[in-house]
Amino acid sequence: MGNIDNIQGITNIKLIKWLTYMMFLMFAMTTDAVGVIIPEVMKTFDLSMTAAGLLHYGPMTAIALAGIFLGFLADKLGRKKTIILGLLLFVVNSYLFIIGNAFAFFLTLMVISGAAIGIFKTGALALIGDITKSTKEHTSTMNAVEGFFGVGAIIGPFIVSYFLTQGVDWKWLYVVAASLCVVLILIAVKVKYPETQKKSGEAINIRRTFAMIKDPYAFGFSMGAFLYVSVEAAIYVWMPTLIKGYDGSLLFIATYALPIFFILRAGGRFLGAWMMSRFNWAVVLSLFSFAILVCFVGSMLFGVEATVFLLPLSGLFMSVIYPTINSKGISCFPKSSHGAVAGVILFFTAAGAALGPLAMGAISDAFGSDAKYGFMLATVFAVILFAGTVYNLIVDPTKKRLQDLDLSEYMIEKA
Repeated sequence: MGNIDNIQGITNIKLIKWLTYMMFLMFAMTTDAVGVIIPEVMKTFDLSMTAAGLLHYGPMTAIALAGIFLGFLADKLGRKKTIILGLLLFVVNSYLFIIGNAFAFFLTLMVISGAAIGIFKTGALALIGDITKSTKEHTSTMNAVEGFFGVGAIIGPFIVSYFLTQGVDWKWLYVVAASLCVVLILIAVKVKYPETQKKSGEAINIRRTFAMIKDPYAFGFSMGAFLYVSVEAAIYVWMPTLIKGYDGSLLFIATYALPIFFILRAGGRFLGAWMMSRFNWAVVLSLFSFAILVCFVGSMLFGVEATVFLLPLSGLFMSVIYPTINSKGISCFPKSSHGAVAGVILFFTAAGAALGPLAMGAISDAFGSDAKYGFMLATVFAVILFAGTVYNLIVDPTKKRLQDLDLSEYMIEKA
């Protein structure tokens, strides 16, 4: 009987991992397709860039707020209930896209979609801690999960572009995502999730989440996520504007710069899953953040010809940064708190995705709508990010905490 239970447990863990991979792929299909959707919405409703940009900033704000205010649900209700709750909200909301045809209606649905993502994503991030046996395995798994997110970021824009060439409205992307989500819910309902260890007498509420922000580990990794996402968002929001009109010898790369960036980012994350299980994460983080900085500085110093090559290439080096920051930040806390800390980091992540491009756009507008000046701000973000990874490498502030948690969680599992 014991062997059968072990086999079933292993099977469940593998299935749960694949469910998590597919969840991240599914929601990336919608969030990262907004860049293709915005021009269509501008044309349909005769909107300015600022107004149409709400389709990006709105959902990002909703994800951030859901992370900070509802992240504790994954610890209170359990991972399975929280994930299914978020997925159900996402499904109902996504199917509603086909019945409306007004900008305010679409914006409202996208905001609700962001809230739903915030709920099930914090549940999924907390779940990763439950299905991994060490902080090193946690980081490797997180890179694989974000790799599937990267694949979704490629598939979503492709589906929208294909639909448009066939005369099909972009909103049917949400019907595709919702249908995939229904399958995930049906499987999730049947699968047995591992039980999360809880501290007896611990109050699990929004107050605990806000108290967690004051923790130097939660705040430090959250700021790392904010800086990284601000740098990354510079690429997929403003790089097309920066290289617009380029007609030099690298025209093919310029034409497909964004897909190249996404492909390198996705592929790099699967490579990162392998690297993080074998090498020192702090060293990898420092080297890759330095390579990102070189790409940005090089693009600023050597003109558009260098920009066309270096900025898409930065996707390869960005690949491991966010999953590792996210993983180590979550791993600095007991599994009973993973939902709350995942929500805190998610808040800063989404804030970076919204505020970073917004600040870049404002600076660019102040200097005659030249995107180069916005990228100067992104380069400053890259400098600070690199400095943070060097500090982490030299001081190694998380070493003892991660070792202690690895040991304590192992002892709990053995008991």
